[in-house]
Amino acid sequence: MSLTGISANRLELLQIAEAVAREKSIDKEIVIEAIEEAIQKGARSRYGAEHDIRVHIDPKTGETTIKRVITVIPDDLVYEAEDSEEGPSEPMGSRRLREALAADKDAFVGKTYEEVLPPFEFGRVQTQMARQVVTGKVREAERERQFEEFKDRVGEIVNGVVKRVEYGNTVVDLGRGEGIMRRDQSIPRENFNIGDRIRCYIYDVRRETKGPQIMLSRAHGGFMAKLFAQEVPEVYDGVIEIRAVARDPGSRAKMAVVSNDSSIDPVGACVGMRGSRVQAVVAELQGEKIDIIQWNPDEATFIVNALAPAEVSKVVMDEEDERVEVVVPDEQLSLAIGRRGQNVRLASQLTGWQIDIMTESQESERRQKQFAETTVLFQEALDVDEVIAQLLATEGFVSVEDVAYVEPHEIAAIEGFDEDTADELQARARDFLDKEAAAQDARRVELGVEDAVLEIEGVTLPMAVALGEGEVKSVEDLAGLVPDDLRGWFENKDGERVREPGILETFALSPEDAEALIMRARIVMGWIEAPPEPEYEPEFESEGLDNPEDLDLAVAEGEAQDA
Repeated sequence: MSLTGISANRLELLQIAEAVAREKSIDKEIVIEAIEEAIQKGARSRYGAEHDIRVHIDPKTGETTIKRVITVIPDDLVYEAEDSEEGPSEPMGSRRLREALAADKDAFVGKTYEEVLPPFEFGRVQTQMARQVVTGKVREAERERQFEEFKDRVGEIVNGVVKRVEYGNTVVDLGRGEGIMRRDQSIPRENFNIGDRIRCYIYDVRRETKGPQIMLSRAHGGFMAKLFAQEVPEVYDGVIEIRAVARDPGSRAKMAVVSNDSSIDPVGACVGMRGSRVQAVVAELQGEKIDIIQWNPDEATFIVNALAPAEVSKVVMDEEDERVEVVVPDEQLSLAIGRRGQNVRLASQLTGWQIDIMTESQESERRQKQFAETTVLFQEALDVDEVIAQLLATEGFVSVEDVAYVEPHEIAAIEGFDEDTADELQARARDFLDKEAAAQDARRVELGVEDAVLEIEGVTLPMAVALGEGEVKSVEDLAGLVPDDLRGWFENKDGERVREPGILETFALSPEDAEALIMRARIVMGWIEAPPEPEYEPEFESEGLDNPEDLDLAVAEGEAQDA
């Protein structure tokens, strides 16, 4: 844009503003405001920075008006400029009241005077400064326009042209903006050249100092979901929902779908006649193999479906840790795990559960080992022979506590047992537990664990011993821990996810229980305040009574009726 002087043709000035606005896709008013600011800076440079100069360009005629505005201020006003080191100075475009009264007897504080200044020619420095002002304003407006336009398009697929490729990152021209696809968001082994047309998924739009960053991806799970929405009308219409997507970009993916119409098979609809629909998506994803599975509200069934094509014999779920143990036939192990663990990893991502795979033979060996260990435990603790110990283990008793504290009839109901046998076994079990508790308490004292630790709600004697072995010997020591210290945590070592055991690892504490123990210790130490006890408020729900006053009124009415 050329601004050699404000005496330029008025129509030409408007034409320049319209051309810039059209080219940058911004409002013409923004360009005119930028030109006004540029002229204002040039005028202040010419007439003096102490003047309050204002510029107005008529958007219809292009006529430019330059005014100097003077404001009357009190005589005793002390003003100190923030950026000045020279002390007090006068506000820009101001005049003291006594000076104003000398020229105008009607002057008062706050009154303004306007003086129209003559047009002037821009010098070289002023022209350069004006160009910088207009360029900066236009660029800022263009960035804001791009952000406003794309911020609501997150989750859409857009078409663009590759503008340049820098260190594996691809810059894409989207027509009214530029997006960037970083290396980790592109499909491996997929290369683009300048000028190539490309389809990408907008997964984020960020406002940054250098302008809005439109983040693009072809590896995002949402990209595959949107491709299916374009190819499958039922997905686009919402009849079929894509509940979850897990991808190993360029290699394999799993997608869980569910139908809101019982007459429509969601998997078949996504596959299409002879695989036509899924093949169109596969072609766009560079041959990525896609497993389409049926989503199920029952999480165990969903996990079984997610491990397809492997067959599953048994599923054992640990909801507290969101871990699931899956048993598969021996010959299905490699299929369930997949090449380099791909199948089980994608299934885990799809379902949100940590999946552990075990063969039927491994599960059988573990079950036999547990049975043998439980049998030996009962033989030693209850002083019984192997047959009785095996009968107890077969009936589902797994610990001495189970035997000691169940209802006697549950033991007497075992074939070959009677009530006397049950009473004797429970007496032996309780005697064993008492001796064990005494030994554990002695061990606790030997380890130096304070009695106060046992007084913390939820801390048992075996826990106190385990805490002592973990060098946690006082309430203060316990209060200074975090839940992972008690439960254990995972670390990445040499590229592998390794579990570090916690102090109370063997007690299978939930995250909430571990945190509760630590918080109770902190309350005892006085580090935090105990939460207030919830006040008991009786509920008055019968016959629509919402409060005590209603109840009193109902009672009074009842007494009146009885009278």
